[in-house]
Amino acid sequence: MGKEFMEIFEKWADTYDESLTKDIEYKEVFRNYEQILDEVANRAHGTVVEFGPGTGNLTLKLADKGLFVTGIEPSKAMRKLAEEKLKEKAVVKDGDFLNFSTESAPDVFVSTYAFHHLTDEEKAEAITLYSNLLPSSGKIVFADTMFRSEEDYEKAKDAAAKSGFHNLAEDLAREYYSTIPVLQRMLEEAGFTAAFTRLNEFVWIMEGTKV
Repeated sequence: MGKEFMEIFEKWADTYDESLTKDIEYKEVFRNYEQILDEVANRAHGTVVEFGPGTGNLTLKLADKGLFVTGIEPSKAMRKLAEEKLKEKAVVKDGDFLNFSTESAPDVFVSTYAFHHLTDEEKAEAITLYSNLLPSSGKIVFADTMFRSEEDYEKAKDAAAKSGFHNLAEDLAREYYSTIPVLQRMLEEAGFTAAFTRLNEFVWIMEGTKV
């Protein structure tokens, strides 16, 4: 699950936070970044599992809200940076969206900029797994790049290439970006109500609430 991208994570770790504001290719992807983190954090409650915390930016916001947070991060380099930032305010463990352990039963699963590392088949498997672990009214709150339709996805790839944003174009072509109808169907089939909120040209919040 997403292990094919591990080398990218390891190389990106030391420059990730800086790239949020300085990399022109990803300016729109990370526009409203702090608001995106706040939107996810404000929808969380109780015991939280965060997938792909990276350098710990969302994890810190969750911990500062007084939530019990376990981060699940496959990259050793990212885990080290997150632990330094968090200063023992939260636990960060090795694992991924489909392979993880927690000390307490979760109330909410959260993630930012990471769910696209799973294929659609893996996404559906993960959502079903979370449904089995969550209580009634438990939530999935994921902020990630997603598209209204396949047509919009193709337009985004073309626009990145025409703008000379070769790294962004390569990412859009290589990774597993899903459309909202596909994700909504996954959530509803697993017993969630689904809501989607757009926060920039690329990023939406997908919120699933277990019925």
